[in-house]
Amino acid sequence: MSTRRTGGEPEERTGPDPREGQEPSGLQHHAAPTTALAGASDGAEIHVDFCGEWYPVEAGEVFTIGREGDLQIDDNPYLHRRFLTIADHDGIWWLTNVGSRLSATIADKTGGLQAWLGPGARLPVVFGQTNIVFTAGPTTYEFSVHHRQPAFRQEWSADDPDGATTIGPVTLTDSQRALVLALAEPMLKRDGMGLSSIPSSANAAARLGWSITKFNRKLDNVCDKLDRAGISGLRGGAGRLASNRKARLVEHAVTTHLVTARDLALLDRIRAHPDTD
Repeated sequence: MSTRRTGGEPEERTGPDPREGQEPSGLQHHAAPTTALAGASDGAEIHVDFCGEWYPVEAGEVFTIGREGDLQIDDNPYLHRRFLTIADHDGIWWLTNVGSRLSATIADKTGGLQAWLGPGARLPVVFGQTNIVFTAGPTTYEFSVHHRQPAFRQEWSADDPDGATTIGPVTLTDSQRALVLALAEPMLKRDGMGLSSIPSSANAAARLGWSITKFNRKLDNVCDKLDRAGISGLRGGAGRLASNRKARLVEHAVTTHLVTARDLALLDRIRAHPDTD
């Protein structure tokens, strides 16, 4: 399927790369969306959910995701033609980044496990539900991979059946949390898998009633705090902050439940008292 790209401010442009689309030989491609995983009669172990459409992935196939492929995410020119693949090798299903510039944030349903999948890297698909989030230019995308017979099964407590409890070693102040919420608000308000746009710094600052100087200072502080906690992708090397750090910050915060939709009320409280430090 193809969806329409939303607007925003591009931060990094990607173009065609000769390495895109490299994959093991002898595997066949497949694309056949279904309507739901539960009760599906296709027999596939793996299904991909994007915007409510379900795509079965059969053993022996390579399922491609990108601007072109079995799952045509979008016509976004910032997105690789072939960005991710899903295929089984020696009885293990793998998610592989076959692009050259973009990275993806990978997390289990609870947010307890998170990885950053860079170009050329791959990860085994071992959970019943794996969520994948990535940003291309102004747009952030999210889809999920569902495994009928996962190697690891997770259980949630009765007090937190959806795994929505905030986890992790990082504690944010109210103003820092509000900054993250201002950037993540479109993604948190989205119902299910799909796409959203990350607000510009100016729009996020206005949402909070802050000056752009205050917003940038607090963004630096939040990124520094997470970087010290070992969260990758927020620095560009040699002390530089990454140019796409807002996207990485949102991906990390949402997939780990550092912020959730239940926290959004804080935005209005901070806006009512914009001098809160």
